[in-house]
Amino acid sequence: MSRAAALPSIALALLATLAVAACKPAAKDDRPESARGFPRADRPVATVVSTQFSNEAERDNRNEASTVMDLAGIGPGMSVADIGAGEGYYTVRLADRVGAKGRVLAQDIDGDALRRLALRVEHDRLDNVSIKPGAEDDPRLPERSFDRVFLVHMYHEVAEPYAFLWRLWPSLKAGGKVVVVDADKPTARHGIAPALLFCEMEAVGFRLDQFHRKPELAGYYAQFVVAPVRPEPNGIRPCRLAPAKSVSAQGR
Repeated sequence: MSRAAALPSIALALLATLAVAACKPAAKDDRPESARGFPRADRPVATVVSTQFSNEAERDNRNEASTVMDLAGIGPGMSVADIGAGEGYYTVRLADRVGAKGRVLAQDIDGDALRRLALRVEHDRLDNVSIKPGAEDDPRLPERSFDRVFLVHMYHEVAEPYAFLWRLWPSLKAGGKVVVVDADKPTARHGIAPALLFCEMEAVGFRLDQFHRKPELAGYYAQFVVAPVRPEPNGIRPCRLAPAKSVSAQGR
């Protein structure tokens, strides 16, 4: 066969290859459909190993919950959301601090944990506590309802931080704040570097208000307020992994 005669055959073979490639299904997007309009997090996500961070007696011995509630300014009559409530360590202590005129909403994505928490709430007769399931990309909080939203030793497990935080933003009352307690470790090791946390929060419309390192917390305390503007999902600039920066300030 001459070179000229071979060219049409090569062209037909190439077209056939392209046609087969076009028929192959696109790679499956394993993200929730409701999160696909948001950037993907550029970091590993820790697996959920337990709905209880550690023994409650040990946490009380180091005065963890009282330290956090004091820093957050929790008092009678306040409305608080405990996201990733698990077995309810913070839920029951927040309920006691806000009192009969306050409200605590306990949320988790683990149905078994919520059922156990419901039994605890019923046993302790915590009439100011309500329980609600959430989603990995949506805390499902009512708008303009909370003075404080707590994310304690769970933020590193949030697989869709931009969607999650963007949908959390409207839940705060005027002057409301988001409290994050976490460990200064890589997310794959059940923590998150403060610089990366600050970046992800700021990307969706929050501003750092306070930062403290406390031995009582087995990590750090970060508090955020809403910025004047929340970007649209397609306008969010995702954070990129970088070497962790040391944060030593006790407030900003």
